[in-house]
Amino acid sequence: MDVTTPAGAPWLVVGLGNPGPEYAMNRHNVGFMVADLLAERIGGKFKRAGKAQAQVVEGRIGPPGPANRRVILAKPMSYMNLSGGPVNALRDFYKVPVAQVVAVHDELDIDYGALRVKLGGGDNGHNGLKSVTKAMGADYHRVRFGIGRPPGRMQVADFVLKDFSSAERKELGYFVDRAADAVECLVIEGLERAQGSYNS
Repeated sequence: MDVTTPAGAPWLVVGLGNPGPEYAMNRHNVGFMVADLLAERIGGKFKRAGKAQAQVVEGRIGPPGPANRRVILAKPMSYMNLSGGPVNALRDFYKVPVAQVVAVHDELDIDYGALRVKLGGGDNGHNGLKSVTKAMGADYHRVRFGIGRPPGRMQVADFVLKDFSSAERKELGYFVDRAADAVECLVIEGLERAQGSYNS
């Protein structure tokens, strides 16, 4: 953690996705799924966050003591391509350093269910990341959830906005659970430990 990080500053964990029941099980919405599970784990319910165009849950993760971390879980309600505005508004409101922001998102260039935890980097064509990076710079953490590439000649835009297949859904719960574990590990134990335990 950067020595300039304000003492007691919370972490902001953002699941990227699209609002609305029609998108709920889309591949593009796996960030929302992970955020929902994390909220369940800390016993919180998402509520609208004032003017930030997002839903948030505030709570703590980790064991009692020095490893315990204050965390803000968020789901932007602006649609994926405009995620940056709500994320940056929340970051400003809660006074979160960019290095303590975690974006959880779908990733085409990783096999289904595999994870990559990283700090900074490009957006790899992901419009949600593009918007977040434009709003606050690239130096935030990412938990990348692999969804694989579209089959045959299917367009990427069609693929990410389709629900997970019935075969994928058999393992989806396990993979979402593992991604939530990776977020907790990153926040509590740091990037290197999370990468060593979860990058595949």
